[in-house]
Amino acid sequence: MIVPRRVALRSLFALAVTALTGGALGRIASRPESEGTRDPHAFDEMYRGRRLLGFSGPGGEPTALVDGRPLHLMRCADGGYVTPIDHYESCPTPLAATRAAVDELGTARLSPLAGVHGVPTDPTGGSPRGVHA
Repeated sequence: MIVPRRVALRSLFALAVTALTGGALGRIASRPESEGTRDPHAFDEMYRGRRLLGFSGPGGEPTALVDGRPLHLMRCADGGYVTPIDHYESCPTPLAATRAAVDELGTARLSPLAGVHGVPTDPTGGSPRGVHA
């Protein structure tokens, strides 16, 4: 059986593209992630039946979600983090603070307002220093 030249060339081209693409993707996948590109606030885990997701938000501040609902994280003077759920325990990382909030919540759902704690609700923007009563 004689294979037409067009079919042979098309097959060789497809084989070459597949080999080159696979080789390039293999090098990218096996390359170690550099510290400069790793998000220091990134986490994604199940904890006590809840999905915890964390990442760096605008400006690099940590952002946390509990079952898809935002949880406000506040930086402490000691370098730790607290949440509106537990203002008394400073946790060393955003993940630890999110876990502490889940521990305090128990079976209760996170309030939709927990993500806007400390954000001025005044349409004019409130105080320029973020102070509100």
